[in-house]
Amino acid sequence: MDGLRDPMCICGQVANLCLRTGNDVDNPQRLAEHGFVVANTIELSRPLVGSDEVAAVTRVLLSGQLAGGPEVAQFEEEFAGYCGAAHGIAVGNGTVALELGLRALGIGPGDEVVVPSFTFIATANAVRMVGATPVFADIDPATMCLSPATVEPRLTTATKAVIAVHLFGHPAPCDMLDELCKAHGCVLLEDAAQALGARWHDRHVGTFGALGTFSFYPTKAVTTGEGGMVITDDDELAQRLRLLRNHGAAARHHHTTVGTNQRMSDIAAAMGRVQLTKLEAHNRARRALAARYHEVLHPVVDVPTTAPGALHAYHQYTIRVANRERMCAALERAGVGYGLYYPRPCHLQPSFAPQARLAVTEGAARRVLSIPIRPDLSPADCDTVVQAVLDGAR
Repeated sequence: MDGLRDPMCICGQVANLCLRTGNDVDNPQRLAEHGFVVANTIELSRPLVGSDEVAAVTRVLLSGQLAGGPEVAQFEEEFAGYCGAAHGIAVGNGTVALELGLRALGIGPGDEVVVPSFTFIATANAVRMVGATPVFADIDPATMCLSPATVEPRLTTATKAVIAVHLFGHPAPCDMLDELCKAHGCVLLEDAAQALGARWHDRHVGTFGALGTFSFYPTKAVTTGEGGMVITDDDELAQRLRLLRNHGAAARHHHTTVGTNQRMSDIAAAMGRVQLTKLEAHNRARRALAARYHEVLHPVVDVPTTAPGALHAYHQYTIRVANRERMCAALERAGVGYGLYYPRPCHLQPSFAPQARLAVTEGAARRVLSIPIRPDLSPADCDTVVQAVLDGAR
């Protein structure tokens, strides 16, 4: 819905338009034809929600069972099946998926968890929220993900876990990281919030460690508005996660542990089920755009690197530029949206105590810039983005 004027006032009208005409709200031209004003900007991202999602949500609303119904269980089963995991546990958002995962593994005060600093701060916050200490590691200069070489120096006798982030949709080398963790006596968790559909040597991300977590925020490849998912092959771990998300209730009025309320609603799950059916087509479109960008932009900027054996999901197409201020100005002149992920890494945030300097992380933070790679980006808009980047690189 980004780019619409007064979206809170017209969202119901757009939903009615979808149901009446079968049109999708991710098509600005169709919206303009029906009198809606669309900003003249190529957005970096926006939720791709259409008539199928509206119909699914409407079906649940009319059923009267908005929570605790069949949609969540079906979404969990379908999502886990897509990833190749035994269990899916749906929760309120991607951050709490990490937090509950850490709690279910028994990680808490006195424990250290190695995390990348070059990530959204939720990864580190989840560690702090369970009372453990995040220990920040540097990143591989090519993929901007953790690697065994960057993690091993940060391991201590207090290390209980490593969280690998599949940043921007590129998979971290989790087979090697899992081997390192097992040799050290700690566990691997995977933060795959940005990487649904990514694979490492033909294996879906999130299935290498003890558990993997995903986010369904509106800008993600699959959205439920807000939501998250934990996947695991461990039956006992899955049961602990289900207890923790539902007040520790093993049965109605029978609470075997202390938990919280982080259940997903059937409304959100119904939307997620529809979104999941579109994921592969959307990811193919993202990879096609990435190929176009690679072809034209690699002589003038540092384009994303894909490691051998990696299937990139391209949640973001993040370039590294010599003069970011000049590049931003060129994009703004052309009406192209962009994002800076992340200009201040976690280890430099005021919310965390002073940390050791991380040279590769800090260098990336000064140079990164993400450009639109939406599945619905038109060829004309793609050309506009390319030209703006070429102009900014001059």
